[in-house]
Amino acid sequence: MEQPQYLIDTNVVIDYLGQKIPLSGMKFMNNIIDNIPNVSVITKIEVLGFNAPAEHYQLLTDFMNDATVIELTNKVVDASIEIRKNYKTKLPDAVIAATALVYDLTIISRNVSDFKNIQNLKVINPHSL
Repeated sequence: MEQPQYLIDTNVVIDYLGQKIPLSGMKFMNNIIDNIPNVSVITKIEVLGFNAPAEHYQLLTDFMNDATVIELTNKVVDASIEIRKNYKTKLPDAVIAATALVYDLTIISRNVSDFKNIQNLKVINPHSL
């Protein structure tokens, strides 16, 4: 089985579904979404915890049902702890960053500053493609 390449952050899921990403970024995202997209369990919690109207919530639910949700493992938890200790990162961002590092994924996020200091972490902003 081929290793996935990208981990989509919460803000990009919302921006993509709301078509708020520039055209070049949308094309990039369409290619990723055409395959099975990967998200952290944190993104699932954040996206489905969003208080959206019923018609929008169904779109969010459908997206999550089609995505591969990467659960917490001991390796991700341990990496999250190290990121929190070394970089003073917020817990959700630490878990997302740890997930990307453990599974060798590139994070797709609008908030690149949340991840900028974490060593060996790759981040792409679809708004600036």
